[in-house]
Amino acid sequence: MIDAVHDPHYRWQGPDLWLELQGKPGARRDAFGRVMGGRLQVQIAAVAEDGKATARLIAFLAEAFGVPRSAVLLRYGQASPKKGVIVHAPRRLPAEAGVSAPAVNGGAVVRPRSS
Repeated sequence: MIDAVHDPHYRWQGPDLWLELQGKPGARRDAFGRVMGGRLQVQIAAVAEDGKATARLIAFLAEAFGVPRSAVLLRYGQASPKKGVIVHAPRRLPAEAGVSAPAVNGGAVVRPRSS
């Protein structure tokens, strides 16, 4: 069941952000797109060849969410444009990603640390 307050392209598991993505390699620049079909579209300025686009996607997400690359884990989709990603304890939530901070402790909002 999808929480009506959140878009289906993400969920929180404790401090970790789980994202459902649709990669779009070969773009002019790295950028978040819109949510379609329960997936956040992400344009990546790398070719879909030998894992280059996936590696660039992980680097882009790490930079966007203010974490080291090692804090971005690819759950599935190494060779597919449909990817599942975990961002461990994001420090930023870029508005373009359409992600809200999790509600915990009876609805009190916990916000990621500012960078």
